[in-house]
Amino acid sequence: MRASCKWLSQLVPALDASPRELADRLTGAGLEVEAILHVGAAAAACVFARVTSVRPHPSKSGLRLVTVDRGGGTQEVVCGAPNVPDPGGLVLLAPLGTALPGGTIERRTIGGVASEGMLVSEAELGLSEDGEGILVFAPDGATPGATFASAIPEASDTILEIGLGPNRPDGLGHVGLAREIAALYNVPFRRPPVGDPIVVARDKDLAAMGVEVSVLDLERCPHYAAALVIDVEIGPSPPGARYRLAHLGVRAISNVVDVTNLAMLAYGQPMHAFDLDLVRGGRIVVRRARAGEVLVTLDGVSRPLDEDDLLLCDGEGPGALAGVMGGQGTEIRAETRRVLFECASFEPRGIRRAARRHGMHTESSHRFERGTDRAMVRHVLRSAIRMTTELAPGARAVKGEIHVEGAPATVPRLTLRRARMDALLGLEVPWSEARAMLARLGCVERAADDDAAEVDAPSHRLDLTREVDLIEEVIRVHGMNAVPATLPRIQGSRPVGGVEELTTRARRAALAMGLSEAITWAFTSEEALEKVAAPHASVVLANPLARHHGVMRTSLLPGLFEAVAHGRRHGVTAFQLFSLGARYLATPRGSADGLPEERPSFAAVLAGTRPAYLAKGAPFDVWDAKAVALGVVERMTGRACEIQRGAARHLHPRGAADLFLDGTIIGAFGPVHPDLLDAFELGEHAVVVEIDLEALRAHAPVRYRDLPRFPASPRDVALVVHDDVAAGALEAAIREAAGALAEEVSIFDRFTGGAIPADHASLAFRVVYRAPDRTLTDAEIDAAHARVVDAVNSRFGAKVRT
Repeated sequence: MRASCKWLSQLVPALDASPRELADRLTGAGLEVEAILHVGAAAAACVFARVTSVRPHPSKSGLRLVTVDRGGGTQEVVCGAPNVPDPGGLVLLAPLGTALPGGTIERRTIGGVASEGMLVSEAELGLSEDGEGILVFAPDGATPGATFASAIPEASDTILEIGLGPNRPDGLGHVGLAREIAALYNVPFRRPPVGDPIVVARDKDLAAMGVEVSVLDLERCPHYAAALVIDVEIGPSPPGARYRLAHLGVRAISNVVDVTNLAMLAYGQPMHAFDLDLVRGGRIVVRRARAGEVLVTLDGVSRPLDEDDLLLCDGEGPGALAGVMGGQGTEIRAETRRVLFECASFEPRGIRRAARRHGMHTESSHRFERGTDRAMVRHVLRSAIRMTTELAPGARAVKGEIHVEGAPATVPRLTLRRARMDALLGLEVPWSEARAMLARLGCVERAADDDAAEVDAPSHRLDLTREVDLIEEVIRVHGMNAVPATLPRIQGSRPVGGVEELTTRARRAALAMGLSEAITWAFTSEEALEKVAAPHASVVLANPLARHHGVMRTSLLPGLFEAVAHGRRHGVTAFQLFSLGARYLATPRGSADGLPEERPSFAAVLAGTRPAYLAKGAPFDVWDAKAVALGVVERMTGRACEIQRGAARHLHPRGAADLFLDGTIIGAFGPVHPDLLDAFELGEHAVVVEIDLEALRAHAPVRYRDLPRFPASPRDVALVVHDDVAAGALEAAIREAAGALAEEVSIFDRFTGGAIPADHASLAFRVVYRAPDRTLTDAEIDAAHARVVDAVNSRFGAKVRT
């Protein structure tokens, strides 16, 4: 939405704010100003000048030397325009130094003659695309020397580009923006009065002229109004109206069409004008399209109509696509003398469907899709009639109007509670001020006391439907910056210290053993939990994503089983998956916050056939599960756990086992029960591992150390060793030889082939050296690194690859 600051100042005379200040205030109130444009700035520098003489250029054909009087003396300019008036005519001069959109006017010598300025056209001023000739005015149109902006204020303006959300259609007109600005600045606002038409055809009456309007779909068109102006002389609008439209991004067409656009830009209410002599039968019928009907719209496109399209028809067929675009058959022509103006209210969803269906987005559909103020139909129609009698020579308004209406429009009655407002905003807005703010926005107070107020929402604010909407309006006007920036108190649902580190260590251990992590849903179903003999769900979702995701999990196995089943359906034959996450168990006794326990856990599933090289793979069995269980625990705690026969119902009784550390059960492993293999479509063989990381926490304490104060010195070394040498043994030897200075040792590359001998490989390690109490010198690092090379050479015959 483009908004004219000059127009807004006329609507709110008490406003005392610069465009920048106004833009900031509107943005702070939710009507974001995306850009500020200064248009027609040259109008303040260009002056009227009277032509005193015109003669041909002595050496350039097609050019003339024009002498003009600008009120304080004469000067000569070179001009090539075809419409330079005879002496006595009034033109517009851009003096030397004037900044035009195309550049600054400088003294130029053309064919040996100096030109001291430029006679300008509307295109050169950036006011229109008409560059065929210079601006010429009536001899008595202005005083020579007067600026263009002083005679036609609309020639220059400051335009605000406002990004309006779809919930604020009231801001799509200047009157709505003016009302908003007046409320924000607490200054008076009065809707522009209409007044009577300047010229009225007293001998004519609309009812007696045979014009008829019928609405066959009052649901889609709850109010249709029409009025008539006769003896209209079609022509261009006065410069002020044309320039205002141009600054607001609308092309001036003719005085009558410009009236409809000016009314739309003023009130946000689209209108349409029909040439009554082209309306067959003198009838307007509002109805839905019939099968097979076609309409040629104003853009010249023939559009097959859908039976859901709402049409404005005459006595014989379609004449316009309601709320979107008019038709060519009744458009305003140069010969038009009788103009029937339409002002209507259309149901937004129907207009939106029609615009999308036909791939059209017009100024009209943009507003009707969002909703217009039905209560303003009469006011806007009368405003357009008066404007026409001002802008169109000879125009006379015919007495009477036609209104066809459905059920009366209603507005919601809302209650604002003082306590609720203060609680939601987090600050106390004085009650009397809050009520006054709503009144300035157009709310009508019906009852009020010290605790609550009952108001009717204004008809132009279609977005005010709930109490919270009123509260939002209060804080918008009061100022969002008044809301204190107080961080809320946050209480964790469980102790988080060490859990992330514990989970990371479990992940590293599983990855080191060749497993792949599966990220699974934290949601599952009661049926799935029951199948795996997990505890009953303690958290039931009120609005689940799907029926089988109705509760929070108390076991990680359903999610892993779903991943295996999904893979099997897509042809995967071997699975080595693990998952990490919380199980949501019942609230522990004595819990202060009453929230469920989020217990960190680990689970793994091995299904299908074990990978094998140049041999047929064997199915995963309980020994594989045991290796994973013991390996993960040992890597996390450095200790071996005890194994005892288990009795978990979801595991096969011949192979189920429990894991213990210091007499505490920390997990279980074993083959999946055959019933579960069938229920989850896991195939013939699957084994699982479950570890309670919370129970393991006491045996795998997290150790913290100070952040390093001194820089690290990494060194890379590539060692060529026989294939029989294990990378882990080589890493351990490097760590031992480097001693306390080696903060980290990691392998990052393995290379074979090329210059590497057969049965050998190049293993590249990164050794990070750091001392906790000083910055290491190069000599210390070189000595430690030399020990590393000597140690691996003597133990493994390793040679440094260069």
